[in-house]
Amino acid sequence: MVNTLRLVFLGSDPIALPLLDWLDGPGCGVAEVVAVFTQPDRPVGRGQQITANAIKRWAEAHKIPVLQPAKLTEDVRAQLAALQPDVSLVMAYGHILRDDFISTPRLGTLNLHTSKLPQYRGASPIQSAVANGETTTAVTLMRIVRELDAGPVADHEPVAIGPLDTAVEVEGKLAAASVPLMARTLPKLAAAALVFTDQNHAAATYCRKLAKEDGALDFTAPAAALAARINGLFPWPACATIINGVPVKFGLADVAVDVCAPWQNPGTVAGTDPNGLLVTTGCGLLRIRRLQRPGGRLLPAGEFLRGFPVGPGYVLPSRPMPALVSAQPFRR
Repeated sequence: MVNTLRLVFLGSDPIALPLLDWLDGPGCGVAEVVAVFTQPDRPVGRGQQITANAIKRWAEAHKIPVLQPAKLTEDVRAQLAALQPDVSLVMAYGHILRDDFISTPRLGTLNLHTSKLPQYRGASPIQSAVANGETTTAVTLMRIVRELDAGPVADHEPVAIGPLDTAVEVEGKLAAASVPLMARTLPKLAAAALVFTDQNHAAATYCRKLAKEDGALDFTAPAAALAARINGLFPWPACATIINGVPVKFGLADVAVDVCAPWQNPGTVAGTDPNGLLVTTGCGLLRIRRLQRPGGRLLPAGEFLRGFPVGPGYVLPSRPMPALVSAQPFRR
C-alpha cells in the first residue's frame, strides 16, 4: 500500500494552477497539500493596489494554509519543519532556496522546470525556447541542488511548439503537461521507486531574466528567427519598432516566404496579404499578424492597418537583438 505524501507546494505563478487542482482533487490520491508557500502580496496595475497572487487565492479557496515569507529565514525553515512534510514541490516560486530548507522534507525538495533539461536552465525557459525557434519543449521534474537547474532528473513531459504559438500558448500547454508528469511520478516517489538520473551538463544551455531591451528587432536576421522572437517575447517584453514616430508592438508573426530571394533593403514593408503585414528580412519574407499601438488593443493586422496605414516601401528601423540563450550561465 502506498502512503499518502504530505506535500508542501511552493509557487507564485498561475502556471501551477492546473497541477494544484489535480493535487487537491479526487484524481491524485497519493498526496495531500498541507501548505502553500508563495510570494507576499504585491502592488498591481496602474492603481498599485496590493493584491494576492493567483496561488494564494487558490490556497485560500481550498482552505489550505498559506505562508508568504519575504525571506526564507531560519524561522521560516522551522515553520516548514513543523508541517512534517514528506516532500516539497516547487514551480515558479521566485525565491532561491537555502540548502537546509531544501533538505527539511523527508524526501527532499523537487522542482518542476519548464524546459527539457539540460536545455534552457535559468529564468525564462518558455520565452527563450519559443524565441529560439524550438519546435518542442517539456516540463521536467528534478531534484533541487545548489547549482542553477542542474539537479538530477526523474522524468519529463514533452510539449509541441506550433508555428503560431506564442509564449502564452506554450505556457498553457506546459501547465497542463505538469499533471500527467506528476500523475506518473508521485506514486513512484511514495513507493520509494522514483529514479533520478544526472543531467548531461556538457549539453546545458542557459537563459536569463528578460528585459524591455530584448524586444528589439534586427530585420537583417532571417524571417524565421524574427517570427520566433516576436512570438516568444509576447506578451512581455514584446517586440516592437517605431512606425511613423509611434512605438508599435508585434504580437504574432510567421514566415510568409521562406526563400532567401534578393529582397529589398531588410525591414522594408512589401505590402500585405489576407493574414498580415509583409516585411523583407535578411532571408525570407516576414508576416506580422498582430499589432498594437500605445493605449490600443492588440489587433489583427488588417484591422490595425485600417486605422494606422503603413504603405509599401516604408522601412522599419533595425536594432541589435540581445542574445537570449548561451552555452554558459549569464552574468548577473
